[in-house]
Amino acid sequence: MKFLFTGASGFLGYNICPLLRERYNVITAGLTPQDNYTVDISKNIPNLYERYDIVLHAAGKAHSIPKTETERQAFFDINLQGTKNLCAALEKVGVPRAFIFISTVAVYGCDYGVNITEEYPLNGTTPYAMSKRLAEEYLQNWCRKHNVVLGIIRPSLIAGPNPPGNLGAMITGIRRGRYFSIADGRARKSVLMVQDIANLIPLLARKGGIYNVCDSYQPTFRELETLICKQMNKSLPLSIPYWLAKGMALIGDCLGKKAPLNSLKLNKITKSLTFSNEKAMRELGWKPTNVLENFKIE
Repeated sequence: MKFLFTGASGFLGYNICPLLRERYNVITAGLTPQDNYTVDISKNIPNLYERYDIVLHAAGKAHSIPKTETERQAFFDINLQGTKNLCAALEKVGVPRAFIFISTVAVYGCDYGVNITEEYPLNGTTPYAMSKRLAEEYLQNWCRKHNVVLGIIRPSLIAGPNPPGNLGAMITGIRRGRYFSIADGRARKSVLMVQDIANLIPLLARKGGIYNVCDSYQPTFRELETLICKQMNKSLPLSIPYWLAKGMALIGDCLGKKAPLNSLKLNKITKSLTFSNEKAMRELGWKPTNVLENFKIE
């Protein structure tokens, strides 16, 4: 079965490509010379050579805070226009049987909340969230028009060897001794083991649908800190009381973006943000991997 994977040179692709190749004939499209198609889909329509049975579209601009209008526009160029260009290329060679899109829980626009389901309104206002939401909407219309099975997954924080993002920042901070816990790390976050995305592909290709994906157990910050410290043979980081962190955050608000802590960051660290995976488990028969039992930092 022929399988096209966009964005395979990133963290996700590095971890799941070997697993996908056990099941599919995987062809990759991306920005590196190692890709079978080397193309910037934000600027060009790929010149595909053949039709593919399944497309996994993971190419995109990851979450960050844009500093300029150019950086803001890049989210829409890559995440939305890139998706449109990919679909135009697929139309030329024959549309796939199934299209799977890697979206994000950021589309909900929530800084905190518990067991958020797929029914929650898509209130995300960041360029990242808006570009992903618009790409979802475009794909829903395109796949309906061309009778393609569409699977959209909204992953939470993704865990795996050398992870990017906030989890990677936590690991780096602990390794360098520059990390501290706040209020005993009681807030919970949804986390997904990276290999679970590979496990979801055949299920999504058959049934389609829109799903939050994360582990059923929502670990606390302290549980993640403990797991990481144990693997590094380091002592648990110091936990500072909330009142002290609040004072530091207020000072950070005055200092600007370069401050290590501000009120926004404090809310994200001290308030739980979890998502429900019940729909994916019920409709797809998917069983997530336990993060605390399987996460290895490298």
